[in-house]
Amino acid sequence: MLRSILLVLLFSGLALATLAQTPSSKLSLAERIKAQRWQKRLVILYAPTAESVELKQQKASMAAAHEQVKARDMLIIEAIETSLSPSEKQYVRQTLGIKPGGFAVVLIGKDGGVKRKETEPINSKVLFETIDTMPMRRQEMREKDR
Repeated sequence: MLRSILLVLLFSGLALATLAQTPSSKLSLAERIKAQRWQKRLVILYAPTAESVELKQQKASMAAAHEQVKARDMLIIEAIETSLSPSEKQYVRQTLGIKPGGFAVVLIGKDGGVKRKETEPINSKVLFETIDTMPMRRQEMREKDR
């Protein structure tokens, strides 16, 4: 099942960045988040392990809504606790306010601010509604309608 989810993500064009699966990435989690400021809305999927049931549920929900994800300039980043460096773990705790050993979904706006944080998988529709109320997203929608 995980393989089919990954294939859906791959072929859907969903931007999925996985710290646990991209050892060639030399940027820390904090640097990757900072690099996307004013470019993308980020959804950080934090889990203790890559086998987390909540993580799999959230990934499947996001994959099923890949067109909406793309339309909202979203980038999904998995942050797997067992693959994070000590400084990344500290960043997750202090900056993102995530407790160790649990699951979290963190929405970060294009301005770099945390807009929503949940400790259980969130329905993608609810996540999109949160984004659609943001001033920058409203402006994007108005410009698209012109």
